[in-house]
This record gives sequence, C-alpha cells and structure tokens, in this order.
Amino acid sequence: MVTIVVFGAGGKTGSSAVAEAASRGYHVTPLRSADADITDPQAVARAASGHGVAIAGVAPAGADPGGFFPAVANGLVTGLRKAGVSRLVWVSIASLLPDASGVAPVDTNSFPAEYRPFSLAHRTALETFEASGLRWTAVSPAGDFAPDRSPTGGYALTEVGDLTTRITHADHARALVDLAERSGVRGAHLGVVPRSPGAAGSVAGRVGHR
Repeated sequence: MVTIVVFGAGGKTGSSAVAEAASRGYHVTPLRSADADITDPQAVARAASGHGVAIAGVAPAGADPGGFFPAVANGLVTGLRKAGVSRLVWVSIASLLPDASGVAPVDTNSFPAEYRPFSLAHRTALETFEASGLRWTAVSPAGDFAPDRSPTGGYALTEVGDLTTRITHADHARALVDLAERSGVRGAHLGVVPRSPGAAGSVAGRVGHR
C-alpha cells in the first residue's frame, strides 16, 4: 500500500490531496505548518519516516517568498533523503509553465512585477529538486483554481500553460495522487486542465515517463 505524507494539509490544495488519497484507502499523514517545520530537514525527516511518498503544497503565509521557498526545497531534499523517501510531488504555479510559444509568463515583460518574486522563488525550488536526485514531479493548475465549480471527476495533464483554464481543487488532487502512484513520471513540471467533454476518468496522456 502507498503511504503518503502531505505537507501543507491545512490549505485547500493539501487538504484536497489528503481527502483524495484517503478515499483510495491509502495510509495518509496530514501535516499542517504547526505540525512540522518544512524548512527544517530534521523535522521533515521525522515526519516523513515510514512513508513512501511526500506531497507538498505549501505557502509562505506572510513570510518572504524569496527566502521561504528555497528554504522549503532544501528542507525537503535533505529531510526526505534522511528519511529514505525518494518520491516527491510538489505543488507549483502556472506562471512557470511555458505557453504555446514556449515562453513562461514570468519571463515576459507583461508579467506583473509584484508577482515576480513569488514565481522566481518557486523556480528556485524546482532547480533545487532538479539537482537533488529525488524522483520528483511538480504539478500545478495550467491556469488557476476554480473554487466555485463542481469537480468533473477527471483531468488531463499538459506541459503547456494556459492561464485562462481553471481546475477544481478536487480534480487537481486526483492528479496529485495519481502522480504519487506513478514514480515513472519524474523531473517535470506538469499543468492540470479539466478533462474534455465526454472523456472518461482521469487522463494522464500527452506526458511521457521520464
């Protein structure tokens, strides 16, 4: 059985992942910020010990993102290694996904300056995971969340961002847990979009194993 520790379980994204994993009968340990300091490798190692997969969907909660996300990435890499957990599913953001022209929104002149530090801090985290040797996958909405819509029960994965798309937290959580199960999909940042009308179930096409 897959055993999953979820960092950031106090937020909507993390709590949705906990609910999805639990609905599949997995052993899940939900951790909120008060339960474990994710920037502390020792705290991460203690929390992750005995689990097979870590899912992390965290936010700085008022802290400087430029310091928070690099510290979180380092805490996760060192702590998960110490705990013997090699699989990480990380919740990222759409501004780092390339659009149809191959350019990420954060790299365009039109990207709002006030959001750039947050996005670049997320990019630093991805660079840390890339160099870590962990079997990691980053997952984000291809656009944004749709908190007021009803879940469709499925999704599709894409490597191209589309900031006009919206995905519910529940459907996004299906992608998180599916990818927690699929260790062959690694070293990639993937966007989640709603499934096409008439499509059945969760769709993980258009993305190769890495």
